[in-house]
Amino acid sequence: MKWYIKVLKNYGTFSGRASRTEYWMFVLVNFVISFILSFIQFVIDKPLFLPVIYSLLIAVPSLAVGARRLHDTGKSGWWQLITLVPLIGGIWLIVLFCQPSDPKENRFGTTAKAA
Repeated sequence: MKWYIKVLKNYGTFSGRASRTEYWMFVLVNFVISFILSFIQFVIDKPLFLPVIYSLLIAVPSLAVGARRLHDTGKSGWWQLITLVPLIGGIWLIVLFCQPSDPKENRFGTTAKAA
């Protein structure tokens, strides 16, 4: 949960670097929260729009941590736009997010593990 809170504290910070652990723990907690909200909406059987509201609230932090994760691998955060390429773009972005961190300082700062 500390990784999720860390990402929310860096709400709109697109500079710097994020480790694999930080990114994937954020994704996991985000998925669990979305699942719970969807389940609540399903059980109540009313259009509460909880998952949609949550997705809108979490959109900027998700893009920011994605950009920082790409920075950690030495790539620009703009690589997130590759998802606009149908099917292959999303798969390639997951591959980029799974790459190991650049162990040295790069143009985006020091390694996320050292920070």
